[in-house]
Amino acid sequence: MRSSVAITGLGSISALGPDVPALLASLQAGRCGIGPIATIDASRLAVPIAAEIGDFDPVPHFDRRQLLMLDRASQFALVAANEAMSGIDVATLDRERCGVILGAAIGQTTLDAAYLSLYGHDAARLPPLTVPRGMPSAAASHVAMAFGLLGPCFATASACASAAHAIALAAGMIRAGQLDLVVCGGADASICLGYLKAWDALRVLSADACRPFSRDRSGLVIGEGAGILVLESTAHAKARGATIHAEFLGAGLGADAGDITAPSAEGAARAMRAALRDADLAPDDVDYVNAHGTATRLNDRTEIAALHAVFGARTAHLAVSSSKSMHGHCLNAAGGLEAVVSVLALRERLLPPTIGFQQADPDCEIDCVPNTARRAELRVALSNSFAFGGLNAVLAFGRAA
Repeated sequence: MRSSVAITGLGSISALGPDVPALLASLQAGRCGIGPIATIDASRLAVPIAAEIGDFDPVPHFDRRQLLMLDRASQFALVAANEAMSGIDVATLDRERCGVILGAAIGQTTLDAAYLSLYGHDAARLPPLTVPRGMPSAAASHVAMAFGLLGPCFATASACASAAHAIALAAGMIRAGQLDLVVCGGADASICLGYLKAWDALRVLSADACRPFSRDRSGLVIGEGAGILVLESTAHAKARGATIHAEFLGAGLGADAGDITAPSAEGAARAMRAALRDADLAPDDVDYVNAHGTATRLNDRTEIAALHAVFGARTAHLAVSSSKSMHGHCLNAAGGLEAVVSVLALRERLLPPTIGFQQADPDCEIDCVPNTARRAELRVALSNSFAFGGLNAVLAFGRAA
């Protein structure tokens, strides 16, 4: 008998706002967080737009000594984790049975500054905390230290599916009875010159907007932020009188084992079917899909083909939206932020919109909830994450009883 899993904490920070209430308000209003890059000099970038957190000031959140140790990605992870853990009295927990699993939060801004100093300015030495600030597991470690959580703490690395894999692994450890509570999700802060120049080279970025599923879509837009969930066994959550936002029902994980960049409709469909099996659901039970929905021509077309393979004729009427149209593609944090969006959709009975939609695409015949959020009685939602390398993770969530 495996334990059921409750979602008892939510935290976020993104271009749509500094916390979950701001995120929800933006989803309801269909607000776009994408605009000209302002946090760095973008004059050398071919595509100078992103979904950045331009007004973020870390000083109110951290003291000077902490800031010396924290890359921007770790700062975002801690801000979102503090929100997700608010109201939880850590002193009442068995801290050895509480863990942290986050998507790899590579310290891109730290490493970019170090390489500029070394190769651009011939620096003789680099800041002594460059390695611990930049390592992919730094954010997970800082969250564990912030709350004194003594259970397993590690980072998952699967490109844009990293945070979704982290959530799936966290739920699996709770189901198996290994842990009572896990802080999970992901954070990312990759708006720095070196990394964005690398994305320029891929020629998949849009120069004006993120328009998933629209016939005139022109590519993805990079975002930054964090999405954090607290998962608990349902018995543990009820015993401490926790508020349950939604239920984790299942996960489907798999690999295309085909191409390092091109997605596979068959692989994406396998992951969705696996999530439904794990959750003991039929395709007709699903009311909403938070799509991977990057707004590249190939990715959107491939994801829709996968949805048709799983849901058949019902696909044309199934609500399938991409919140990336508002908060951008947050890379290693994407699966965490979009999991928070999916939980909010269930809790608030809200279909988040795909904004920027202009023209129907015959290759993407779905109800993408164009431009305006809608109210709906939602019971089950899927959240899709399909990453470079053919690394697929699909999460299934259910409305709290």
